[in-house]
Amino acid sequence: MNPKARYEEIADDLAAKDPSVELSQMMGMPCIKAGGKMVIGYSSVGEMVFKLPDATEHEKALGLDGAKLFDPSGRGKPFKEWVQVPAAHESQWPGLAETALKLRAG
Repeated sequence: MNPKARYEEIADDLAAKDPSVELSQMMGMPCIKAGGKMVIGYSSVGEMVFKLPDATEHEKALGLDGAKLFDPSGRGKPFKEWVQVPAAHESQWPGLAETALKLRAG
């Protein structure tokens, strides 16, 4: 499955399960909001981004090969709680998405 289709499948599944989930656009990319705040996105380079404020979950995601802090401006100012995960790990995306939703209040 191509990465964008996989993102859309995950987004649709989350929206169907959780009434607080809203599919939207932010920073020029498709995103998933919960409680009005962005918690998951799909970057223009075909990777998903996740807000993971829990240090353990954040480090675990950053430990995936090719994962990095999300820097939407490309100017060396990454969002510290956000991890960008490449399509090579798309099998991990649903679990990371669920974790990001659980941590949204965190």
